[in-house]
Amino acid sequence: MKQTLKPAAELVKANGVRFPNESPAYRAARDALLAEEIELRRHIERVAEQRRNLPPGGEVKKAYTFEGEKGRISFADLFGDKQSLVVYSYMYGPQREQPCPMCTSLLSAWDGETPDLQQRVALAVVARSPIERLVGFKRARGWHHLPLYSDTSGDFSRDYHALTKEGGDDAAFNVFTRRDGTIRHFWGGEMGFATADPGQDPRGAPDLMPIWTILDATPEGRGGNWYPKLTY
Repeated sequence: MKQTLKPAAELVKANGVRFPNESPAYRAARDALLAEEIELRRHIERVAEQRRNLPPGGEVKKAYTFEGEKGRISFADLFGDKQSLVVYSYMYGPQREQPCPMCTSLLSAWDGETPDLQQRVALAVVARSPIERLVGFKRARGWHHLPLYSDTSGDFSRDYHALTKEGGDDAAFNVFTRRDGTIRHFWGGEMGFATADPGQDPRGAPDLMPIWTILDATPEGRGGNWYPKLTY
């Protein structure tokens, strides 16, 4: 049974937080923003609940195989002992001299979170470069935990929207489930150029990249022409 939520304005009144030397104008504006932040939190949870309640997705019928750091592995084996599998498609195909800086920034943040994630779900980072190349970059980058796999045939990348129509790399984020021995696609990110709002880069909601969450809390924001680089 769902609980009745208190109005956001009521929670704002109970908040009581004040900062040194703030003005009445600042507090009024901050309280108005806090009410919106509370509503945003609630909307995020409503969307997550709607996502969790999706009907069963398409069954994975192809026998995808990958090259991992310990050799060849089937798609089913990526689950290990978990019932859900998160797959991030990394833009590092064989035609690239260097991997995508944006993907790399995201995965650098995820590397430290991997042991925590793996307590609840399985995780796989898939790219089309040979596994030796992926492992070499992993070592050079100082990643310790990310499980990397090479999609040597490109079949998985092609089927789950990690390839453009021209055959180039595209980032993709997909979740799969295994229930009663049947593997199905549960959810995949679908927000891209076709769904972007004017004046904004294409982005998902919530955004997967922690860096944007932090920058969104600053006066500078994300900016319109700044992106992570591989080196500085």
